[in-house]
This record gives sequence, structure tokens and C-alpha cells, in this order.
Amino acid sequence: MSARSGIVVVGSINMDLVATASRIPSVGETIIGTGFQVNPGGKGANQAVAVGRLGYPVRMIGRVGDDAFGSQLIANLQSAGVDCRSVAVSEGSSGVAVILVSEAGDNCIVVAPGANALVSPEDIDANIEVIRSAGMVLAQLEIPIETVEHLAAVCSRESVPLMLDPAPARSLGKSILQNVTWFTPNEIEAAFYAPAAADTENSAQAAQVLLESGCGGIVLKMGARGAYMTSTSISGSDVTSFPVNAVDTTAAGDAFNGAFATALMLGKPPLESATFAAAAAALSVTRPGAQASMATRDEVEAFLTLHTSPSAHP
Repeated sequence: MSARSGIVVVGSINMDLVATASRIPSVGETIIGTGFQVNPGGKGANQAVAVGRLGYPVRMIGRVGDDAFGSQLIANLQSAGVDCRSVAVSEGSSGVAVILVSEAGDNCIVVAPGANALVSPEDIDANIEVIRSAGMVLAQLEIPIETVEHLAAVCSRESVPLMLDPAPARSLGKSILQNVTWFTPNEIEAAFYAPAAADTENSAQAAQVLLESGCGGIVLKMGARGAYMTSTSISGSDVTSFPVNAVDTTAAGDAFNGAFATALMLGKPPLESATFAAAAAALSVTRPGAQASMATRDEVEAFLTLHTSPSAHP
């Protein structure tokens, strides 16, 4: 990654333990499941695979454990075209996510961080040349918050655009938000960061509140209702979703982020990039699994050709 063109993802690398059932159980309830799978995941790794599957250069910065999952996770990233030279191996367990998926495609997730909790500011400094040469950096909140804060400062100092997916929602200092180029919450996260605009039907109001926190641009992801985007340089616009039959919504937001970053790096304007990302996310929910559901660039472009483009309007 010698030229400033590739995407760098700094974040979590997990193994997903996925159980399927007719519905998500209530608290204290036990139900009989219909299936079980072990799949590579983690929001950081998911986004890296999304970029790799789209055929764009991508490098992962993160950590796995020295357990059996660790080598499997690295091998899977590499098979998707992700450069893993900046993935370190720590003593102990890799990150694990326990995921429940209903027949309707809904999910709930519990994450045990493992090696992800050891991703440190020193890891960022050790890869400063990688970050400095990136066209864009993607980050999430499944690694320590002090590491994300340091990463944001480094990206600002090096004039590298930073896309932050604030999941899971955690308190963020203004110093982080002011260094973010694109802030991409879903509706739940937007309500956390903009409680004054917690009415999720008012996407424009929520996005504006978030924009006033100091971010350069906002993409509010609303699942089947599409997305809303605005920035300091473009007017707010709705991007409607593509209607599909959802099988598994796991990692749909990660598919969106990876595709949005890729499209921006390919020179597409933000609104067109969001449409491209909406198509990638729509394809992902029609397939089971996290990383296994990510689409190729040919698939996304074919999907866009076969479907009426989502209407986008200010």
C-alpha cells in the first residue's frame, strides 16, 4: 500500500457463534433452536472483508488470540483479499460473538472482546506508515475507546479521512467526533448520541444534531427504511433502500460501510456512494452469515442494473 489509495480498517476480529431459532427468546426464556454455525466476524473484520470482496486494496490492523480461532480468522481475511500484515497475535483467546438470529432475519449479539481488548495506541503508532498512506481509515467501537481516540487524532494530524461506525454505542469525547470525516450510526446509535432527536422518524433532525457535534458528515443507517446523509458541504438527502427478502441482517451495516468507503475511494460522489452501499447491504441480507454475505463489485453493479435505483432527494 505504497500510494495513498488503499483502505485501512482498524478494529475487531471475532469468531461468530450463530444460533438460529424461530424467534429471539425473551429474558430468562429457553427455546429450541433450528441451527448452529461458526463464522468469522467482528465489525472491523467484516468491513475489511466487504472492501476486499469489492476488489479494493484493504489492510487490517487488529489482534487475534493464539487459540485455534486466531489462525482461522487470519486465513479467512486473507482469502477475501485483506492484507493481514498488521494483524498481531496476542496470548489468550480471540474475540468471540454469540449471535441469535430469528426466522424473520432479526438478530441480537453479545461480544466477548478477547484479543480485541488489547488493540492499543501503540498498535496505531507501530502502523503509522500504513495509516499515513491510506486513502481512508475505517474504525468501530469494539476495541478500546482510547485506541479509537488516538487513531482519530493520528488521522487528523496526517490528513487521512476517518469513517467511524459508532457500534456498540459508547460515550465519545468531542475530540474524537471533531476528527471524524464520516460518522455512520444506525437508528439506535443515533438515539444514543442525539437523545434530543430520539424520534427516529425524524432522520433529518437527528442527523443535524449529530453534525453539530463536529463530524464532517453523517450517514444515518435505517435498515429497511434506507439511509439519510448530510455533511458540512452537501445538503441532507434520503437514500431509500432496495426491497429484498431478508434472510439474515447480521453485518448489513458493515457491508454498507465497506461499500460506502470503497465507492468514495473509486471517486463516486457521496450520494452515489450511498446508493452503491445500499445495494451492497441489500445483497448481504439475502444471504446467511456475516463475512460470507458480502457481495463482489460485479454483483453490486449487476444488482444496480437490474433494480430501479433508490430515489434520492433533498
